[in-house]
Amino acid sequence: MATLTRDEAQTRARLLDVHRYTIDLDLSDAAAPAGSGTFRSRTTVEFTARQTGDTFAELLPARLHHAELDGTPLDPAALHDGRLPLTALTPGPHRLTVDADMAYSNTGEGMHRFTDPEDGRTYLYSMCCMSEAPRVYAAFDQPDLKAVFDLTVTAPPGWTVLGNGTATREAGPPTATGERWRCATTPPISTYLMAVAAGPWHTVRTRHAGLPFALHVRQSLAEHLDKDAEEILDLTRRAYDRYHTLFTEPYPFDSYDQAFVPEFNAGAMENPGLVLFRDEFIHRSAVTDTQRQTRGVVIAHEMAHMWFGNLVTLRWWDDIWLNESFAEYMGYQVLDDTTAFRPWTEFSVSRKSWGYDADQRPSTHPVAPEPDAVPDTASAWLNFDGISYAKGASALRQLVTWLGQDAFLAGINGHFTRHRFGNATLADFLDSLARATERDVHDWADRWLRTTGPDTLTPLDDEAHPAGGGPGTEPGRPGGWLLHIRHTGSRPHRIAVGGYDTTGRPVGEPFLLDLDTPDGGSPEPVTVPRPGPRPDLLVLNDGDLSYTKVRLDPHSWHTARHTLAALPDPLTRAVVWTAARDMVRDAELAPAAFLDAVRAQLPAETDTALAEGVLAFARTQIADRYLDDTDTPDAPDAPGTPGTPGTPGTPGAGQAGHAPPGPDGSRRTAALRTLHATAQELLDRAAAHPGGPALRLAAARTLIATATAAETGTLRRWWHAGTVPGGPELDPELRWQLLHRLAVLGATDADEIRAEEDRDPGATGKEGAARCRAALPDPAAKAAAFDAMFSPEDRLSAYLFTATAQGFWHPEQRRLLQPYLPRYFAHLPELAARRGHALTEAACRHAFPRGFTDHRTLRLGEECLAGEDRTPTLRRHLGDQLDDLRRALRVRSSERAAAHS
Repeated sequence: MATLTRDEAQTRARLLDVHRYTIDLDLSDAAAPAGSGTFRSRTTVEFTARQTGDTFAELLPARLHHAELDGTPLDPAALHDGRLPLTALTPGPHRLTVDADMAYSNTGEGMHRFTDPEDGRTYLYSMCCMSEAPRVYAAFDQPDLKAVFDLTVTAPPGWTVLGNGTATREAGPPTATGERWRCATTPPISTYLMAVAAGPWHTVRTRHAGLPFALHVRQSLAEHLDKDAEEILDLTRRAYDRYHTLFTEPYPFDSYDQAFVPEFNAGAMENPGLVLFRDEFIHRSAVTDTQRQTRGVVIAHEMAHMWFGNLVTLRWWDDIWLNESFAEYMGYQVLDDTTAFRPWTEFSVSRKSWGYDADQRPSTHPVAPEPDAVPDTASAWLNFDGISYAKGASALRQLVTWLGQDAFLAGINGHFTRHRFGNATLADFLDSLARATERDVHDWADRWLRTTGPDTLTPLDDEAHPAGGGPGTEPGRPGGWLLHIRHTGSRPHRIAVGGYDTTGRPVGEPFLLDLDTPDGGSPEPVTVPRPGPRPDLLVLNDGDLSYTKVRLDPHSWHTARHTLAALPDPLTRAVVWTAARDMVRDAELAPAAFLDAVRAQLPAETDTALAEGVLAFARTQIADRYLDDTDTPDAPDAPGTPGTPGTPGTPGAGQAGHAPPGPDGSRRTAALRTLHATAQELLDRAAAHPGGPALRLAAARTLIATATAAETGTLRRWWHAGTVPGGPELDPELRWQLLHRLAVLGATDADEIRAEEDRDPGATGKEGAARCRAALPDPAAKAAAFDAMFSPEDRLSAYLFTATAQGFWHPEQRRLLQPYLPRYFAHLPELAARRGHALTEAACRHAFPRGFTDHRTLRLGEECLAGEDRTPTLRRHLGDQLDDLRRALRVRSSERAAAHS
């Protein structure tokens, strides 16, 4: 399909006003085993042309039966590349009618069809964002041509149909083809927000504030929804009520359905009145409190879109941040306001790192890119990333800190009222804020939203800055000291600065500090006089109010390594851990020093989100990528040797002793054993903590993920016992995780995987089995997995592709996998051209050979990108993987240099 450009959309918007879509979908044979693979879609679009002109409608049919404009048939052969020309339009009203067969999808785009392997029932749902509506119905597919929607659906008997408006089954017995459903007419919405879901759903209904609320899942998840339904509905009600205290505009639609659907690519989609979630949010197995919290954040996030995104919609995709940053911020803040969860801690240690990482790659972009930076829908897809979500939400949090909540809310409420059921731009949003405050929000936006990269704040000690005093009393300043901060970057920041002693106790209250270097930064540090002795640990951006990397001075890092777990606020601990993480990624702190801190401090951690975030970084980045196990240092320090603080900015600075190699000479194995021991101690200590079950589960997952060949006997004992000693029972999720690790280590076989698949016959079991089969260190298993992913038959759904990719590459299997390196890069462009955005992203993210941190992999990837006709999605996501690989190589090089210096 031809990609819609911004210029084409603007031209069409000047020509047309679109009033109504009347859509009739015939899904009656969707559940038939020998179904056609298509559904019938009949669309009538009522619109007005403002002047004489030519335009087109988008449509991607399997077969176009008939199309007519104002009663005059159109030539079906004129449909080309997804565009149906409409020529010589005259000023005035028009009616376009299209009758077509449309293909079902297995990639989560268009009309996705899923047959549950557990019970054979079939379910359908649409995903029209951002340019997939023409796979479902004929449309003028751009966000600023909003219209009302009337939808009717013919579905198999016994099914339930859901839509943007309340759906009701028409009276009378089923027809020969099925039952007819009609959805209430919507207010004006954009084409990408039209939604339908159909199937034999299990439903839990209630009413709140006079509106029908409902939850829907496939039948095989019914018992799991019933277990969680009250929690989900309680969170939904809390969010709804909170938004009605914050916003003056009431909820703008007639019902609120939340459907948890299979094989959904995104976390969720904010369709008006019918939010779709991936059904992993309906938990089949034990979960941590962080997972429950994340589900709550997503629920609140999607509801925020009902105002920002649905009531007021962006005009073009350069303003996607207006949708996503706002919903991201509100999701976390509303959950923080209305529940006992502490979501900003997870945001700081995990979600925000997504933004920092994306913002330091060559593919970075401003939160609000210039219009010409998003010239078409293909490029717009690339901005659904950590910048538009996490960085944008952080910017809004800083805006609220700087502007004040009252002014912020006054501005956005004026914005909702002014653009109700319409479209708006960044300029419109800023004008609304400017009406509510005397502060210069336009300048703030230029410096925060139009710039790239994170700022960095570094505290300087007496060695780094001659005027500094280091710990204790500042020379020449009786009873006080000077805080020196180097600010690299150009954004204004309002931050809190916290001080702590060697036991982790606060030294006074954190104080607010405004930092501003409008000229793009200054070599001279900001100096702030402070009373009393200098704290042993200085934490810049305490409370994580701003978006900026922060550094720990050498004495603060030394203190943190011994007191981090004792800091009273988990958000403070998150800021310190994130600072250490960023220092590792920037080659300012040795990976082994981070591991030493993990071993010393993490077993006493009581916040599950913190424990999970730190362990995930240590496991997937430090152990798998940053430790060079091909070049072991000549004289490693003994295990547990305390580190010596270094100077930030010096390669290898702040490092503790280098991780000694394991028995096989691998420093990666040694790191895995360090993390394994850490997880075991965390599990043992968690028994005495109120949040123990969640911490024990997080620890058990890490114990499994860090097991080495020496622990296969232990894993086997757990497998046969059905439990991790002192921890949780092996429910389906943990069983698949444990079996996967056994497969990686060569301690299981295809027969055992097949037996577990028979034990867990649903979709998750199919994915677990695919992951395990691909992980077997067997030439035939690897060949079958690679062929399943990249053969032109495209047998795998997006989820089964991802599961297979997750099982394929492992550092333990480098010798076996060497021949697949060139094959991966040779096949990737063909897959990207053939299978579209979702599969390309999965192939770059999950199928990238992460176990190979070497220059050969980098060279092969660069040669792949240098080829012609690479899709934008491939260029972006493969380019990001290669940049992460370059960073890992820099960290390794820096560590080797420090080891031999």
